[in-house]
Amino acid sequence: MNRELIIDSGPSEVVIALLENKKLVELHKEKNNNSYSVGDIYLGKIKRIVPGLNAAFVDVGYEKDAFLHYLDLGPQINTLLKYTKSAINAKALPLTNDNIVFEQNIEKTGKISSILSVNQEIPVQIAKEPISNKGPRITTEVALAGRFLVLVPFSDRISVSQKIKNNEDRNRLKRLVMSIKPKNFGIIIRTVAENKKVAELIADLDDLVQKWEAMVSRLENTKAPKKILSEMDRSSAIIRDLLNETFNSIHVNDTIIFEDLRNYIKTIAPDKVDIIKLYKSKETIFEHFGIDKQIRNAFGKKVTFKNGAYLIIEHTEAMHVIDVNSGHRSGIENNQESNAMDVNMEAATEIARQLRLRDMGGIISIDFIDLHLATNRRLLFEKLKTEMQPDNAKHTILPPSKFGVVQITRQRVRPETNVQILEKCPVCEGTGEIRASVSLVEDIENQINYLLTEQNESNIKLMVHPFLYAHLTKGLFSLHRKWYFKFKKWIPLSYSNNYHFLEYHFFNKTGEEIKL
Repeated sequence: MNRELIIDSGPSEVVIALLENKKLVELHKEKNNNSYSVGDIYLGKIKRIVPGLNAAFVDVGYEKDAFLHYLDLGPQINTLLKYTKSAINAKALPLTNDNIVFEQNIEKTGKISSILSVNQEIPVQIAKEPISNKGPRITTEVALAGRFLVLVPFSDRISVSQKIKNNEDRNRLKRLVMSIKPKNFGIIIRTVAENKKVAELIADLDDLVQKWEAMVSRLENTKAPKKILSEMDRSSAIIRDLLNETFNSIHVNDTIIFEDLRNYIKTIAPDKVDIIKLYKSKETIFEHFGIDKQIRNAFGKKVTFKNGAYLIIEHTEAMHVIDVNSGHRSGIENNQESNAMDVNMEAATEIARQLRLRDMGGIISIDFIDLHLATNRRLLFEKLKTEMQPDNAKHTILPPSKFGVVQITRQRVRPETNVQILEKCPVCEGTGEIRASVSLVEDIENQINYLLTEQNESNIKLMVHPFLYAHLTKGLFSLHRKWYFKFKKWIPLSYSNNYHFLEYHFFNKTGEEIKL
């Protein structure tokens, strides 16, 4: 698969487009002042504890307090709190030290009020960015993500990504990591670590340990709320997570980002540094690569695809509804089941793309066209699962119900990507109302009178929309003919299909437009 990353840097945001075989599959927007990205770590202060929710609200500097549930505390929260207090007072030992004493794990069914107290300082990591009118969702189970590994402090567990299917390589990686794992750290082996050598894993692990030590040093004499560790920017994070042998070009229109990405790629994949290219053309980078056109076609309530079928996508606060319609599509065979199956299979591919492209999360309910054969419903279910495999967001797909509805739950950690594709109507200026035709004709007559009597234009020509042309020329005693008797001069009249309904223009005898 051919993967390309196109990065458009503007004054207020960076927009990142991921193309697979020239087709847009992901679109990310990163505000230049975004301080609450997934993965950022803050020293926060407990503002409120709500026993009814078994949760606490934590001040991390955002306008709305972040939400911390008891289940997001992690089993070693007491050890983390004790270690953080020592770090703030500059008395923390390296976590790998043999003198670090671990507290007993908290109970899974415990109460948050027995663990935390108001005004207590606590390190937290952003698990979900602020969405709608909600503050960030946070966790105290800190995890530092690298290219191949994820470092989990206050843990001894080693786990391997389930997407690594080769049992022999799973066992190999687990043995390797067991031999290099620092004490009091757990490690998650990521999918991209498959078939990697020990030297690459060690380099990645050393980098993560250095990040942790730098974060601990920043805690010294720190007052909450304050950011103590930043996740890398979105473009670098995407490269970190997606870069592989099929990811063969990155185009960026900003010299600073270009240099930053080159330096980053040199550290993780020196042989891939030449795939980064600086775009310098006058044409916008998204227009040059055809992304603008794809965005216009892919976003909006109605999404069409080949053969006339289309999707209707509706959004609510908690869920999304997708309706599959065959439109004017007609199959070669006069077979309703076969036609419905063809449309549903095409829709499954487009729906999987739409979920990634819009980053839709929560519950997604899909109303496919009814299929009567159980084998076809099973094939559709397998097709959807296959198309969803490249999606990095955690998701669960339920088989079609007896009503033909498929339900998907998909992880949501950022606000849904929304692109405004509708433009203001040039006729009504967005009001939904237009001027009466009588008033418009009166305006045209006043303009004709002005040009003939005050501007001394001897020859003028009027061009209008076809509908207005029909209105002006209708009947034996049309309005156009009446102008001849009124102004004692014949006004040539023509129309243009490119004009909007109320648009008209005057031209002189040389064909130049008369500006009014």
